[in-house]
This record gives sequence, structure tokens and C-alpha cells, in this order.
Amino acid sequence: MEFSCNLIKVHLANYLANLPLPNSFLGIFKLGGKDIVKLIPFYATIGGVCYLSYRVVKPRHPVNPCIKKESPKVVDGFDIEELGESTAFCRCWRSSKFPLCDGAHNKYNVEQKDNVGPLIIKKK
Repeated sequence: MEFSCNLIKVHLANYLANLPLPNSFLGIFKLGGKDIVKLIPFYATIGGVCYLSYRVVKPRHPVNPCIKKESPKVVDGFDIEELGESTAFCRCWRSSKFPLCDGAHNKYNVEQKDNVGPLIIKKK
């Protein structure tokens, strides 16, 4: 514990105190080459921490939550004669009758603030 306390209070404080941080955004253009090189590890660390935080916190919502997950690719085929006069196909991947639409997109749209709807195929 003493090591980490010393590292943060002494070494990190000294490192930050010796960084040539500009007072404004335009102040970076007044820095010399050596000063910019000194800032690279600092900004790289800040960028890396921000990126890793984003990757950990970012919610991951798969497009297909549960349909045929054991299959490497979900593919369904239909004979055009079997479709009837009008058929609605699901595009939100939430239908319990997938690949046919059962209106599950309405609840999904409200929850996710989306506007997805079915693909409707009609015979003329």
C-alpha cells in the first residue's frame, strides 16, 4: 500500500508538474518539439484509458438476440407460391414467429427509440 501511495502522491505528482501542458488549445502551437514529445505518453495514456472505458461501458446489443444462435448464419427460404397475397417478414429479429413478423418491433422501437418495421411482400 505504501508503494502505491508513494507512486501516486510523489512520482505521479512530479511527473504531472513537469509536463509542459499549455494553458489553452492554441498554446500547443507555441510548444517546441521536445515539449511535444514529452506530452505524447501522457496523451496516449489518457486516450487509452478513455478508449478502454468506452469499450467496457458501451452496451453491446446484438442484432440477433436469440434466433438460431447455434448456426453460423441465419438463412430462411420460401417458395413464392407459399406466401399468399401478402406476407410480412421480421427485420428487428425479435419476432417469436421469425422470419415472419409478429409485431414485436413495436415494443422494440419504444425501448430502443428506433423505427424498424417489417418487410412486406405483396402479390399484384
